[in-house]
Amino acid sequence: MSSVSSHSQVPPHFKIIMNTLLDTFYKTEYSATQNREFSYTISRIPFDEDYCPSDNTRITTNFANLARGDSRQENLRNTLKMMDSRLNDLAYWDNAEGDRYSLDLEIISVAIELDGDRESFPSVEILKADIIDRKSNKRTEGIVGNNFSSYVRDYDFSVRLPEHNKGKGTFSIPHDFGDLHGKLFQDMVHSATYRANFKKLPVICLSVSNNQAYSATANKHPVLGLEYTTNKSSLTERYFNKMGLQVRYFMPLNTAAPLAFYFFGDLLNDYSNIELISTISTMETFQKIYRPEIYNANTSAGTYYQPNLKHTDYSLTQIFYDRAERSQLAISQGQFAEKHFIKPYQARLDQWLQTAHS
Repeated sequence: MSSVSSHSQVPPHFKIIMNTLLDTFYKTEYSATQNREFSYTISRIPFDEDYCPSDNTRITTNFANLARGDSRQENLRNTLKMMDSRLNDLAYWDNAEGDRYSLDLEIISVAIELDGDRESFPSVEILKADIIDRKSNKRTEGIVGNNFSSYVRDYDFSVRLPEHNKGKGTFSIPHDFGDLHGKLFQDMVHSATYRANFKKLPVICLSVSNNQAYSATANKHPVLGLEYTTNKSSLTERYFNKMGLQVRYFMPLNTAAPLAFYFFGDLLNDYSNIELISTISTMETFQKIYRPEIYNANTSAGTYYQPNLKHTDYSLTQIFYDRAERSQLAISQGQFAEKHFIKPYQARLDQWLQTAHS
C-alpha cells in the first residue's frame, strides 16, 4: 500500500465537499426502514455521459473520478462505449450486428442513520447495471453491486491500518480489523430497505491482488470463463469475508487477467448469464482504465499468473484517470469517516458490534 505525505495538498473542491456533506446528504423518495440500531435510505442517480458528481458523492469512487476535469464528458462517453462494446462481445448469440444490447447504469447510494439521531452518514456506494435489449425493447434487471465504495473501508485501510503499524518493524493486522465494516454491510444488505429495492443480493467485482499468485483450473463457465484459484487468502479477501462474502476468480473470454467476484450464495446459479455479462462488461472496463498494467496488458494470463502493477507491456485507454490523486483522497475520506462517524459514535458502535457477534 502506497503512502502519501501528510503535507500533500488536498484539492479545494474536496474540502468544499467535505464541509457540506453532512448538511446536504441524500434526500430521497425512499423512507428509511428501521433495522435494529440503524436505519437506511437509498438514492439513485443515472450514470451516463451527463453525470456530474454531487456534493454527496465519495469522490474516489470509480465513476466519480471519470466525471471531473475538462475531458469529463468525453471520458464518460468513451467509458460507456467500452462497456456496451464488451457487453455485445460477450452476449454474441442472436446478435449478428454486435449492437443488440446496451447498459443502463445507476449509482446506488446508501446512507446510514443511528436510531434516534437526525444526522445520516454516507455508508456505501454501488452500481446497478440493467441490460437494454434493443431488438425486443426489453429491460433486464441487472446485478447490484459491481463497484464498491465505503467511507468506513477508507478509514480501515487509509487511517486505522497505517496508525496500527506506525513505528513497527513488522507489518500486522489488528485482530478486529474489518469487524465493524463487515457487520454494517451485512446489516444493510439484509435490511427491509434493501429488500424493498433489490431482488437479489449484491455481487462485487474487483481486481485480483498483485500480492497473490493464481493458478488456472479445469473448470470453465460459458460466460465467466476459466476459473483460477490461489493457495492463500489476501487481506482484501479476508476483509470481504467479514462482510459475509465468498470469492471466486474467473477470466472471461478475451480478458487479460482474472477478475475477483465476491458474492453471497451461489454465483453460478443465482444469476443469469446476461446478468453476469453486465457485471463483467462494467467492471472489466473500469479495471482497464484504472489498472491497465493488469487488465489492458498486451498478453493474457497463463495457467500460472502473478499480477504485477510494474508490468510495462500494456496499452493505455483514451480515458484520463489520476491514480495518485485517488490514493491521496482516500486518506482524506478515511479521516472524514473517523471524525464524523467512528469517534462520535464509538461507544454505541462497539455496543452494537458486541450484540451483533452474540
